[in-house]
Amino acid sequence: MTFSDSDIAYMKRALDLARGGAGHVSPNPMVGAVIVAPDGRIIGEGWHRRFGGPHAEVNAVRSVTDADRHLFPEATMYVTLEPCSHYGKTPPCALLLKECGFARVVVACGDPNPKVAGRGIAILRDAGIRVDEGLLRDEAYALNRPFMTAHRLRRPYVVLKWAQSSDGFMDAVRTDESAGAYRFSTALTSQIVHRRRAMVDAIAVGARTVLADNPRLDVRLVEGRAPQPIVFDRHGLLRDVTSPLLDRAILIGDENLDTVLHSLYSDHGITSLLVEGGASLLRSFIDAGLWDDAFVEVSPERLGEKWVAKAPSLPDVPVGCEYIGDNMILHYEAPITH
Repeated sequence: MTFSDSDIAYMKRALDLARGGAGHVSPNPMVGAVIVAPDGRIIGEGWHRRFGGPHAEVNAVRSVTDADRHLFPEATMYVTLEPCSHYGKTPPCALLLKECGFARVVVACGDPNPKVAGRGIAILRDAGIRVDEGLLRDEAYALNRPFMTAHRLRRPYVVLKWAQSSDGFMDAVRTDESAGAYRFSTALTSQIVHRRRAMVDAIAVGARTVLADNPRLDVRLVEGRAPQPIVFDRHGLLRDVTSPLLDRAILIGDENLDTVLHSLYSDHGITSLLVEGGASLLRSFIDAGLWDDAFVEVSPERLGEKWVAKAPSLPDVPVGCEYIGDNMILHYEAPITH
């Protein structure tokens, strides 16, 4: 399929709109939609703003003025993801587009969710609507990589995160056990961590991290919803421990990691998971090859002989490097497979 420069421009606009849902729509995908009249005017646009709320296509249709609604049978809708075809928290968008009678729908990327998976496009085509697929597909896929990965592999998209010294250690000997973990992050990089937490469905730590640091695993330095805490307690260390965190956490015992991830997806609806530590838990994900993104914050500080926890290492070359003050954040990314 050959697309025009105008097609590309309208889809880029839809992708820009879709990003407005970041941090608010998961486990749903970020989606944007643009409605274009035959004369090239954008007469409607919208995006999925929050989980449980109207989808992008609905918001786009609602934004069209009464004076322009008669143009639907001649208009084109550009949408970044295949319109849904099932009843969930909202009715199927594919049926709405069918009722509107659009002349053409341009879809960037198919929806891998088994509840959709081609059915939305089939509804439109069966209604006589021309559907063109694949415009800026790679960009649309990358925008919702966690969603795509979760539904393709039936496990959460896994993001690893840790901070370490320049000589490769995550913690130092503590003279006062009440002092908590050795801190490498700055005030600014801590905000970045909390923003990252707000972008995922769940956050995981190991039992020793809970015992040593009593973490809150919430979002408080930025606006956003708190993820579901998950605690891996493979050796029963928390059997007699009580804490507010454990009251709301999903506890994982000594189970196969691949099985655990599939269960988090199928039983709890978790499509993205941030793993923050400790070192042993992080290594288990790396060794199993069950990770998709990783962010490693490196402080210029050296721990020397004070170390107690060697940081994990990743087998790949970082795809990005950013300096936040004196600290460096390395970004690693597992290859995308469509």
